[in-house]
Amino acid sequence: MLITLDNTILYTALPTLTEELGASASESLWILNAYPLVMCGLLLGAGTLGDRYGHRRLFLLGLVVFGAASVLAAFAPAVGVLIAARALLAVGAACMMPATLALIRIGFDDVRERNLAVAVWGAISVVAAALGPIVGGVLLEAFWWGSVFLINVPVVLVALVLTPWVAPRPRPDRSTRWDAPSSVDAMLTLTGTVFAIKEATGPDPSWPRFATAVVVGLVGGWLFVRRQRRLEHPVLDFAVFRNRAFSAGVIAAACSMFVIGGVQLVTTQRYQLVAGFTPLQSGLLVATVALGSLPASLAGGATLHRLGLRVLVAGGLGLAALGLVIARLGGVGPLGLFVAGLVVTGVGMGLTMSVASTAIIGNVPARQAGMASSVEEVSYEFGNLLAVALLGSLATGLYARFVRLPDDAPAAAADSLVGAVDAAQGDPGILTAAGVAYDAAFLTILVVVAVIVALTALVTGRLLRHHGPGTPAGAHESNHPL
Repeated sequence: MLITLDNTILYTALPTLTEELGASASESLWILNAYPLVMCGLLLGAGTLGDRYGHRRLFLLGLVVFGAASVLAAFAPAVGVLIAARALLAVGAACMMPATLALIRIGFDDVRERNLAVAVWGAISVVAAALGPIVGGVLLEAFWWGSVFLINVPVVLVALVLTPWVAPRPRPDRSTRWDAPSSVDAMLTLTGTVFAIKEATGPDPSWPRFATAVVVGLVGGWLFVRRQRRLEHPVLDFAVFRNRAFSAGVIAAACSMFVIGGVQLVTTQRYQLVAGFTPLQSGLLVATVALGSLPASLAGGATLHRLGLRVLVAGGLGLAALGLVIARLGGVGPLGLFVAGLVVTGVGMGLTMSVASTAIIGNVPARQAGMASSVEEVSYEFGNLLAVALLGSLATGLYARFVRLPDDAPAAAADSLVGAVDAAQGDPGILTAAGVAYDAAFLTILVVVAVIVALTALVTGRLLRHHGPGTPAGAHESNHPL
C-alpha cells in the first residue's frame, strides 16, 4: 500500500507543490515521473538480488532506504532536491516490491490459497492507488506539502518491527547473479522512451530532441536484449513470454495502472483547477474507482478457478472500457454520471488486476519467483509511468492547441492550465477560456484511454483463448507456448 500510495498521493498535491516550489510544467511532470522511472529501471535487477540474497532481507533494506528518502523529500528546499528524493524513494520501492509478491509465491503452496492471497495483494494496490489522492488532500488541508512524504515514516517503522515475525525465510539461490549493466540498459531504454513521449505530445515539440530520445531508447533496448541472451543467468529470461497466460498478465497489468493512473491524474487536475474542488474533494471523487475495484478484486481471486483467466482479464478490461465511455458522457456534465462511469471502470480494473498477478507469478517455477515478481512490478510501474508521460504531456499539448485566450492575456496562460490560473489573477475571461480548453483536452483523453483499454481487451482475449472456465491458471497445469 505504501509503495503504490506514493505513485498517486501527489496527484492532488501537485498544484500546491508547483506553486510552493516554483516548478515549471516540465519539472512538475518529472516530480511525478522520477519515482516510476527509476523503479522500472531497477526492478528486474532487484528481483534477481532477492533470489540470490533472500527476499525478506532485501525487503527490510528497501524499507530503510524508503524511510530515509521520505524524510529527505518532506524537507526538500528546491525542485531538484525533491526530484532526487523521489528517485531515492524508487530505489527503496524497487527493493521491496518484488520481495512482497515473491514471498507470497513462496509462502503459499496451495494454488487456490495463493490465488486469493495475490488477489488480496492486488486489492491493496487498487485501494492504495485510490486512497493516494484522498490522503494527499487530507494532509494538505491540515499540514504543509511535505506531510505527503513524511506520512511514510511511521508505516516504515511498524513494518520494520513486524516483518521478521511474519515473513517466510526462503532459502537464497546463490547461483543467481545481479548484473548492473542490465539495469543501466533498462534505465536507458525507459528514459529514452519517456523523453520521446514527452517531446512528441508536448505543446512545443523539438524534433531533434525527439529523435535523440528515440535513438537512446532503441539503443538501450537493443543492448538490454543482447546482454540477456548472452548471460548464463539473465535478469530477464525472455523464454517466459512464450507462455500466453504470462504475456497476457503482463499486458493487463500495464494497462490497469495506465488507466487508473491516467484517469486519476487528469481528473484531479481538471476538478481542482477548473471546477474549483479542494484537493480533498477531488481526491474523494477519483477514489470512487475503489468502490468498484475492491470488491471486484477479491471476487476475482476467489472465483478464478471457476471462471478462468480469459473471462476475468479480457472481460474486466472490456467492462473498464465501457465505464470510461460512461465517464466520457458525464465528463463535464452531470457529476453523478461521471462517478457512475468511474465505479464501473473500477469494477473492470478490479477483476483484471486480481488475476493479472496470478497469471504472471503462477506461470513460472518457484525458483524464478523473484524474476516473475519483478516483471509483474515493472508492468504496473511502466503502465503508471506511461500514463503520466503520455497523458500528462498530451493534456498540456491539447490544452495549448485548444485554448483561445483574449489578446491581452499573458503568454504563460497559453502554456498550461496551471500557468493560466497563475497568470489570470482573477480575470474571468482568461479563466473561462482556459477552462474550456482543458475540458476539451480532458474529454479527448478519456476517449483515448477507452480505445486503448478496448484494444487491450481484444489482445488479451486472444492470448487467453485456451484459459476459459475450468482451465487451471498455473504454468504447471497448462502451458500454451506462443
